[in-house]
Amino acid sequence: MGIKEAQKESLLVLGNRLRTIRNGMGLTLKDLGYRINKDPQSISRVERGNINPTYLYLLDVCKGLEIDITELLRK
Repeated sequence: MGIKEAQKESLLVLGNRLRTIRNGMGLTLKDLGYRINKDPQSISRVERGNINPTYLYLLDVCKGLEIDITELLRK
């Protein structure tokens, strides 16, 4: 697996983890977007692995989900 493929895979793992946690809490993209003042489409792009979110973006997401960032980043 090349670097680009490995990076894409990492983003997909992160996005899937985010989606699993969000859905487990019964939140829609719109709900989470409202909580963190972010566009639901940008959250969707993260969940699909289409963008590489910044650390600060992930901190906002975790704050909105009321979880520690380590919960989001673990495999």
